[in-house]
Amino acid sequence: QVRVVASGGGLVQPGGSLRLSCAASGSIFTIYHMGWYRQAPGEQRELVASMSSGGSTNYADSVKGRFTISRDNAKNTVYLQMNSLKPEDTAVYYCNADLKVGGNPLVTYWGQGTQVTVSS
Repeated sequence: QVRVVASGGGLVQPGGSLRLSCAASGSIFTIYHMGWYRQAPGEQRELVASMSSGGSTNYADSVKGRFTISRDNAKNTVYLQMNSLKPEDTAVYYCNADLKVGGNPLVTYWGQGTQVTVSS
């Protein structure tokens, strides 16, 4: 059984920083893409940043230059460093991992959301 667990959210003032972590654990697997999405109240879930197993990254325009995604393949963990946070970054942040367990097809696993609130 595979688990994907996110952590690191909280309340921060505008201009502040937070680092989110997302770790995959469980049955032997191979991870391909890992990424972060967010969903604000009344809005659709949107991609924030993602990273392939080879290190290629993709960012939403709204976070470029402020957020950095990184990955520790040995720990099956992806991080999201968020700097210069703005009130409009307030949302529930979700991580996901595209992975294969053994010879089974690729499956996307989602972690539980972690709330990020940017407010003075």
